[in-house]
Amino acid sequence: MFRPALLLGLLISTAAIAQDAPPVAAPAAPTAAESQARNAELNAVLPPAQAAMKAHVMFLASDAMRGRDAGSPEYDIAANYVASQFYAAGLRPAGDDGSYLEKVPLIKVGPADMGKLSLNGQALTFGQDYLPGVNPASAETTLAAPVVYVGYGVSSPTRDDYAGLDVRGKIVAVVRGAPSGLDTEEAAHFGGLPTKAAIARAKGAVGIIALQTPEVSARMPMAKTVATAQPTSVTWAEADGKGHIIGGGVPTLATLSAAGAEKLFAGSGTSWAKAASALSGKGKFRGLALKPRLDVAIKTVTTPLPSYNVAGILPGSDPAVAPETVILSAHLDHVGVGTPNKKGDTIYNGAMDNAVGIASLIEEAKRFKAAGKAPRRSILFLAVTAEEKGLVGSDYFANNPTIGKARMVANVNLDMPIITYKFSDVIAFGAVRSSLGDIVKRAAATAGATFSPDPMPDMALFVRSDHYRFVQQGVPSVFLWPGTSGPGKAAVDAFFANNYHQPSDEVVQSPPIDWESGERFINVNYQIARDIADAPQRPAWNKGDFFGTLYNGYGAK
Repeated sequence: MFRPALLLGLLISTAAIAQDAPPVAAPAAPTAAESQARNAELNAVLPPAQAAMKAHVMFLASDAMRGRDAGSPEYDIAANYVASQFYAAGLRPAGDDGSYLEKVPLIKVGPADMGKLSLNGQALTFGQDYLPGVNPASAETTLAAPVVYVGYGVSSPTRDDYAGLDVRGKIVAVVRGAPSGLDTEEAAHFGGLPTKAAIARAKGAVGIIALQTPEVSARMPMAKTVATAQPTSVTWAEADGKGHIIGGGVPTLATLSAAGAEKLFAGSGTSWAKAASALSGKGKFRGLALKPRLDVAIKTVTTPLPSYNVAGILPGSDPAVAPETVILSAHLDHVGVGTPNKKGDTIYNGAMDNAVGIASLIEEAKRFKAAGKAPRRSILFLAVTAEEKGLVGSDYFANNPTIGKARMVANVNLDMPIITYKFSDVIAFGAVRSSLGDIVKRAAATAGATFSPDPMPDMALFVRSDHYRFVQQGVPSVFLWPGTSGPGKAAVDAFFANNYHQPSDEVVQSPPIDWESGERFINVNYQIARDIADAPQRPAWNKGDFFGTLYNGYGAK
């Protein structure tokens, strides 16, 4: 689920580090009491709807699936399982060539060597001054150009870090993060390198470099980063075989340490320390053209990591609006096999994250079949790969939809619904941005739940899960969760503290999964999807909404 960005300039398009799965270690044998309790939980008799949901999670989060790492054989088995369940639910294939599977040409991308960087002919030192970036679109990248410093690299109606600067044909130097004073979701959007690289390209730049502030370099010296980093990211290959730069920006060529940045600022009339200090309000920020010419030579190595999205469609019944398609999504992958916990368990099963979301998607499809009434609009049920590697599978589908881009009118995403408590309300991240918000509120009430506003706006979850890839295509989208009123906040906090991205995220965990709450969550999802599909009008962005306007979404302008 929505992994936070790492601090390395080695990443060009994703926020997650892909790792090769190590061998599975045998965990410590459970005690007799532990085995008895586990068996009792696994074999508990449940009502049919709850048992059906649990059965999906038992399979998808079993040790045999080895954490469903995207590109692994176990992930492929999980994808075929979901395809079979879509078939049983009465969905039609909506993948490639009449199947339920859409092949996603994932590729691992990393630097082939240390690269070479120099300023006015003076070589910089690998591991002290810089770390090389990668360019997934080219095996070898050679550039020589002036550098222009643009701070956070924000360009919007309220702030333009490029004001008065000409960056055409030049390399742009940026700092990760966003300035204070922005809406938290807008700040998260501007804070990542993909957005900065996309803005730089729109301004005519040929590449970007990321500068570490003195504070960041003090916390994480580049030499230490070199010793611990695994500089491999994941993207997907275009039809011509070139790696896709997610966000459509220029390549990120390198990260410069604070020491390297000081060399870059030599002769500019200010030091990097002073320029960096101005970013936090200690002085006035100003972008400037720097004196040195930067020569860059980097090599990029790519490795195929093919995987699959799974897509099934329920055709709409109203010819007038049936082409309009509501997409219900959830990610199928998890993080695979990793560091053992105290019990020696190395399998990160991903029961809540996100087998529960996939189980909800499957059972929601079955609700439509049981209802005996087709929706007016079509509904596409989509299980995506490589969310944990940077929302890559959803990015591929959003750019290469099997139904055509013009048909996509809404997305409701399910990612790690925490159902260890009796929830009484629901949250829809992004609800305030489009007409989907009112639909979610009405549907939740029909299903017996109240609606709550985002309880954690500082986390900017609206831009951190798969629905955001549809937002970037202009599609009104929300990310649905059980609410945090009553016991909810404590349950959410406990999951993040004890089970999130841990081997303990299993079918039997503490506190236990509440399958009755799981059934209620499915009912809420079904009602929301039904209401969107049957509504008189297609969903629309609120007029003037930042994201709707930015991505030319329906209704925003």
